[in-house]
Amino acid sequence: MKYYLLSAIMVLMATVGGTAGLGQKKDNRPNIVVIMADDLGYSDLGCYGGEIQTPALDKLAKNGVRFTQFYNTSRCCPSRASLLTGLYPHEAGVGAMTFDNRLPGYRGYLTENTVTLAEVLKSAGYNTGMVGKWHVSQTEELKKDEQLKWLAHQTQYPAFSPLGQYPANRGFDKFYGNIWGVVDYFDPFSLVNGTRPVKSVPKDYYHTVAIGDTAVAYIEDFSKQDKPFFLYVAHTAPHWPLQALPEDIKKYKNTYKAGWEAIRKSRYERLLELGLFQKENTVLSPFMFPEKNWDNNPDKGFDARAMAVHAAMVDRMDQTIGKLIEKLEEKGKLENTLLLFLSDNGASSERPSEYGPGFDRAGSTRDGREVLFPVKKKHLPGPQTVHAGIGPEWAHVANTPFRYYKARVYEGGIATPLIVHWPLKIKSGGDITNYPGHVMDIMATCLEASGAVYPSTFAGRPITPMQGKSFLPTVAGNKQKGHSVIFWEHFGAGALRQGDWKLVRLDANDTWKLYNLAVDRTELQNLSERYPQKVQELSQTWQKMAYETKALPAP
Repeated sequence: MKYYLLSAIMVLMATVGGTAGLGQKKDNRPNIVVIMADDLGYSDLGCYGGEIQTPALDKLAKNGVRFTQFYNTSRCCPSRASLLTGLYPHEAGVGAMTFDNRLPGYRGYLTENTVTLAEVLKSAGYNTGMVGKWHVSQTEELKKDEQLKWLAHQTQYPAFSPLGQYPANRGFDKFYGNIWGVVDYFDPFSLVNGTRPVKSVPKDYYHTVAIGDTAVAYIEDFSKQDKPFFLYVAHTAPHWPLQALPEDIKKYKNTYKAGWEAIRKSRYERLLELGLFQKENTVLSPFMFPEKNWDNNPDKGFDARAMAVHAAMVDRMDQTIGKLIEKLEEKGKLENTLLLFLSDNGASSERPSEYGPGFDRAGSTRDGREVLFPVKKKHLPGPQTVHAGIGPEWAHVANTPFRYYKARVYEGGIATPLIVHWPLKIKSGGDITNYPGHVMDIMATCLEASGAVYPSTFAGRPITPMQGKSFLPTVAGNKQKGHSVIFWEHFGAGALRQGDWKLVRLDANDTWKLYNLAVDRTELQNLSERYPQKVQELSQTWQKMAYETKALPAP
């Protein structure tokens, strides 16, 4: 597919850095590409048990390493904050969403105590570029009438958040993407090039393709220079609204007519076949909605279509990743590129149709067509004029074999696929590891690979010490000790993992549950009554870490 005009424009931006002069030693440090999906289910990819066609990512998995116990933070913006800074999200100022709650852990942007992966690598001589979803700068809701006009591109403001918080001012030489989190895929809100608003897009625009094409254009440009590059590709897919290209939807028009339970069962069986799980310690959790039955579902047509659109969005994302890989191969860069793929949280149970227009959901298109919010499922998702999500049943399926979904800190909300690909260093492709890592480890891993050093101060500011831990030894096939504990908090939901023990609660009013993940990865056997001392010990550790990481205000 030809690049969009917008993407072609991007490569005309001023080139950063230069070519090595005569006699200079060739820079052999790896290029680094981090690809993050948005609301991708744990088992959506083919190489993680799914029926969605993802040949590009499957190929990376075949020649790389797959993690079975890698974690995010359960929500978009905190995961992105953690990835970019190597910290727990509260330490980076983004413990919840992007509003300023006037508490240190909840400022809604990457605070002054942080340094980004791009800033560190740029200081170390890397070219840096980002495409896609930023979602770690403060957003402010206007009065509803003004907001709806702004969302529909019928009025303009100079900035979508404070300019100092834009990617271009946090270490990225190049940026093309959306500052806010939710987009109309055919005409995105908060779209910028560098720091300049993009006021219009071509008629055939589709955001996933534009993100992919711009990433390819950046690689083309960076490859002209004799210095390594860091590229962060932050897809919005498959986050709601469910909007996809007709040719992609067509591939899956009959796939999900089999229903929730059948798809879930086939995914689980495929996970076992692939060796990602073993039946003796990962029993498929019971369907979370026993009162619902697909055969008696009055909305089968809508629901099958919704999941088909979700699949189409993942499919198209994979197609763009395939083009990125082809460009790396064409430029002779793939061999020495460390490439990582993961998701920011589990699949989303949200039903945005019930929200209606407002904040980040336009009520009309640029040309005045009404956007429909099909609460009663009378309008099929897919086109620009319908705003819907897959709902909790399909989200549960997408996160097979686990329970729950996005914003919950059970495994279904925080477990992510992670594929690591680096041909120069990974010689036995197709390996699977149970090493438990966290999204904050991306910083440490990339710095170890590049030889860059995490600073104690940056631009005259003191920087919070990095919490992440490099997992490069694991990628190389060596044993390593992981985190002694991993901590989660999100809107009162909490969890702590220490070894194989996991303590978890749904919200601040819930009682703590205790699970042994070594024998019960799907969290079915609550052991809190059997081991009350362990619950007390872990809950005290959670409380201590909540204060230390600014998830709770100082006592």
